Amino acid sequence: MSDRILVLDDEKEIAEVIALYLRNEGYEVELAFTGREALRKIEAAPPDLALLDVMLPDIEGFRVLRLIREKYKFPVIMLTAKTEYTDKITGLTLGADDYIAKPFNPLELVARVKAQLRRYTKYNDGPKQQENLIDFAGLVMNRETHECTFNEKELTLTPIEFDILWLLCENRGKVISSEQLFEQIWKEKYFKNSNNTVMVHIRHLREKMGDGRRKSDFIKTVWGVGYKIEK
Repeated sequence: MSDRILVLDDEKEIAEVIALYLRNEGYEVELAFTGREALRKIEAAPPDLALLDVMLPDIEGFRVLRLIREKYKFPVIMLTAKTEYTDKITGLTLGADDYIAKPFNPLELVARVKAQLRRYTKYNDGPKQQENLIDFAGLVMNRETHECTFNEKELTLTPIEFDILWLLCENRGKVISSEQLFEQIWKEKYFKNSNNTVMVHIRHLREKMGDGRRKSDFIKTVWGVGYKIEK
């Protein structure tokens, strides 16, 4: 069965071009042109991945993203004509897995979609093995089911957040630099602004692992070097 992708964009021509390229790769594509329409379709049948435009005629794309993350874990890629870096940070903070600015190369978009789906679906495939489980200092992670609890509290993590936490746990006691984190998790070359992307995800993880009044200090910052989890 092919993966299902929801494309939300009020510019029908752009949505149709995206759909054409994705269908040529064998994906099943459903289109939505307003935020409310997208939310109805997600509620009826959650997709494997969603592409969300930020500027919409009814509900801002960030609001749609926030509502999605209240219930679902599937990857979300934001599409926007805005170029301000703060908009990218906003999307990533709210739980987006990737961010593509318009105008974009459709082939790059398809590559980003494939990368996110590979990352997401790997948690649900393959036989159960002990190496797919982490149970450490109150943190329990299952890489097959993408389930994560901390101090018996369930954490709703995006695939990238899960990957970051898993990588740090696998290397606990060692310092992992922002460059290592970015290149291993995002599979892209590290640039100066990439550090901001890593920082946003670390902050988001700490907030989710906190007690509601403060951020968790489970993930340590080693200033000028990177991040680590103590043994």
